[in-house]
Amino acid sequence: MSIFKTNMMIRSLSTSATAAQLVKPPVQVFGLEGRYASALYSAASKSKTLDAVEKELSQFQQNIKSDAKLKEFIINPTLKRNLKADALKAVATKTNLSPTTSNLLGLLAENGRLDKLESVINAFKIMMAAHRGEVTCEVVTAKPLDQAQRQNLEAALKKFLKGNETLQLTAKVDPALIGGMVVSIDDKYVDMSVASKVKKYTELISATV
Repeated sequence: MSIFKTNMMIRSLSTSATAAQLVKPPVQVFGLEGRYASALYSAASKSKTLDAVEKELSQFQQNIKSDAKLKEFIINPTLKRNLKADALKAVATKTNLSPTTSNLLGLLAENGRLDKLESVINAFKIMMAAHRGEVTCEVVTAKPLDQAQRQNLEAALKKFLKGNETLQLTAKVDPALIGGMVVSIDDKYVDMSVASKVKKYTELISATV
């Protein structure tokens, strides 16, 4: 998307007179959802509503998951765009959503992109986590970590952080790993599982047979 189109999107999301001035998010998310989320971040930054917009969108995301009718309305491709836009504006007014959040919903509806709403929200959450200095880390192990293991792991991972960053650790269990762990921190990925080693050795043995 060109700078011109990006600025047009920002003006659609913001009521600020200086909307054409892009405020870059702290982290780049690629794809269509990244472009919408970047425009949203810029508009919310200018209106000083970043936290409010994140809270509103998180709640709206939960509503989509819990309300089957709302979800069907969002993803139904047969409904006219202008009808969706008008309905969402009415919902925004009724629930007192901020103008920036309301404008995002209306813009996605008008552009026929409501099917990307959850992806846009998730991309915006990634930007907000970076804005707060949070570094997300996911650790997958064959068995649940006990308290001591988790504390030791957190201590080791914190050594990779900068002074103003905080660690957000999520632990998951996958018995298929057999042992060891798989660690993903930001864009870094390390597979230290037994399963990956078994796979590697199996491939080596197969290649020599």
